[in-house]
Amino acid sequence: MPFQPIQPEKLSTAVTRQIEQLILRGILRPGERLPSERELSERLGVSRPSLREAIAELQAKGLLSSRAGAGIFVADVLGSAFSPALVQLFASHSEAVFDYLSFRRDMEGLAAERAARLGSDTDLKVIQTVYDKMVAAHAKRDPSDEAALDAEFHLSIIEASHNVIMLHMMRSMYQLLREGVFYNRQIMFKQRLTREMLLEQHQRINSALQARDGGAARAAIEAHLDYVEAALRDDVRAERNEAIARQRFEHEQSRKV
Repeated sequence: MPFQPIQPEKLSTAVTRQIEQLILRGILRPGERLPSERELSERLGVSRPSLREAIAELQAKGLLSSRAGAGIFVADVLGSAFSPALVQLFASHSEAVFDYLSFRRDMEGLAAERAARLGSDTDLKVIQTVYDKMVAAHAKRDPSDEAALDAEFHLSIIEASHNVIMLHMMRSMYQLLREGVFYNRQIMFKQRLTREMLLEQHQRINSALQARDGGAARAAIEAHLDYVEAALRDDVRAERNEAIARQRFEHEQSRKV
């Protein structure tokens, strides 16, 4: 007979598996600090020796890291998604920006459709909450908070799609965006009119999701990223034209009458 005796599971193994699942599902994020040993052992209902054994195993797997005097943190597991050489290549070639936007358009359109269909009511509440924060930040003259919430809004949609591969892949892409590898989001928020347009686009995305209209959500995502691409192309063109104009000006100044 193919049956095997059931082996009782060690408490440390159960702890390891639970923390792994939290990281896999994107609930525990890279750089996030775990609660203190005492608090975590109480929450999990295990002894401190069992918890220490689990943490040691997760550290050996590269999922957790310790910082002297600071505690235990989720490791930067996203950092390995792209090699340093490839990141440098992205940063030095402008066409990577538009390939990145094209990739986002496809992936986020799919994520929006999935979120409308598979996202729970709580997932949609998270998206609504982030959007409400964007509206509040929009009133500020400094656009940095609104720019940061823009990324958080898009990631909340990807989280609501409930595909862990897409989640971690897109988080790694957004990490490069935050680091300015693809483009500086502040460019998109320089002009008040542009900020108004972007907020309106996010409102359309959010409304479609709250109505669970996957087709409309995908179309709104695609229209938004088409707008971003057009704005960035205009900015690249303006910078190129300005560089040419400066050359002409310098040449004209150097000419003798």
